[in-house]
Amino acid sequence: MQRHSRTALSFVVAVLAGLVGTTMADAQEKAMTDSAETAAVEAAKKAAESWLELVDAAEYGKSWAAAASMFKAAVTEEQWEAAVLQARGPFEPMGARQFLGAKFMTELPGAPKGQYVVIQYQVMAADNTKLVETITPLRDTDGTWRVSGYYVRVP
Repeated sequence: MQRHSRTALSFVVAVLAGLVGTTMADAQEKAMTDSAETAAVEAAKKAAESWLELVDAAEYGKSWAAAASMFKAAVTEEQWEAAVLQARGPFEPMGARQFLGAKFMTELPGAPKGQYVVIQYQVMAADNTKLVETITPLRDTDGTWRVSGYYVRVP
């Protein structure tokens, strides 16, 4: 009977060791994923901020040229300039931005699967209207983070 108990105990210890090993492996994988996502968010945020500098300076042609290939395939340079003037024009000049948050995503509604970061800023307009800007960089076909979407709204 003792031998049976030892065998059962050994089995339980082996199962628990396997579970702990799996949990640790899962935790390590998640940590690596979290680390990669954090790096992606930081790279995307830098790309978004550089791109926003162009838009803030009314360099709309340059912002279009610096955008993701998907962005340029969806809208011509002239369409982009008209859209950004319509969206931002009534609120110019824009004040300082306050970072609200960023989220790494691999799927977005109406967009192909990929690596995206949805970033939001609160910005104060010239007339003291609070706006929320949503900028969505994606890892483009060449691996570079570029803006694929831009949206301004009054919350």
